[in-house]
Amino acid sequence: MKRFSGKVALVTGASLGIGRGIALCLAEEGADVVVNYRSHRGEAEEVAAQIEALGRRALVWQADVADRDAVAAMVNGTVAHFGKLDVAVANAATSIREPVVEADWAHVQRTINVSQFGVFHTCQLAAQQMVRQPLAGRSRGKIVTISSVHAEIAPAASGAYNMAKAAINHLARTMAVELAPMRINVNVVNPGWIDTPGERNFYSEADLAAAGKRIPWGRIGQPDDIGRAVAYLASDDADYVTGSVLRVDGGFVLGLSLPEAATT
Repeated sequence: MKRFSGKVALVTGASLGIGRGIALCLAEEGADVVVNYRSHRGEAEEVAAQIEALGRRALVWQADVADRDAVAAMVNGTVAHFGKLDVAVANAATSIREPVVEADWAHVQRTINVSQFGVFHTCQLAAQQMVRQPLAGRSRGKIVTISSVHAEIAPAASGAYNMAKAAINHLARTMAVELAPMRINVNVVNPGWIDTPGERNFYSEADLAAAGKRIPWGRIGQPDDIGRAVAYLASDDADYVTGSVLRVDGGFVLGLSLPEAATT
């Protein structure tokens, strides 16, 4: 029995990378999926075609999650098309890497507007829909936020992104407390270093291969590693899990080491 048969999922930023992996994992387990994208329509349509090839329904929806009205229209459109919303995955994010003292304010604002406020819009508006829905089995809905190990550690040149990720983790905990009586689960996944197209903006293939060898698990994560974690948290298997942060990083954080002490 597929865990998401008859369920409808919305995944933001689903045209590439982690979002794509999540959308496909949910579809493989029976979900109909709204594939949100901002600017990569062709890739979003490819994801939708893969979902349909699995025998599920897909709806491609363009929206910049930083635009609250656009997110509201997307949630309403999901319900108009499929009749309900069972799973919302707030995945869309952006990061412009600059040291804090040199950061362009417009870049900071864009990062926060997408990676923090975009998550707020997605989670709040999805929750407003879910609380109106009847209890389906043990739940009215599942919300999963895709954060980052950047919420736990502080890599340089990522000040706005680090701040946004820490903020959305606390948002998820707050929503988990508030929504538990309505039987809506809210959880977080903190991915480690994941092999996505965006990484090619900063690293070569050789760099990524070498980096994987330094991670305790011996490789960089793949989008479906995150997809499977989301599928667990969005399923009835995680009925008693809410307000949790699941780190999925192959031991990346645990494997970080300090420079060796100087010898005298």
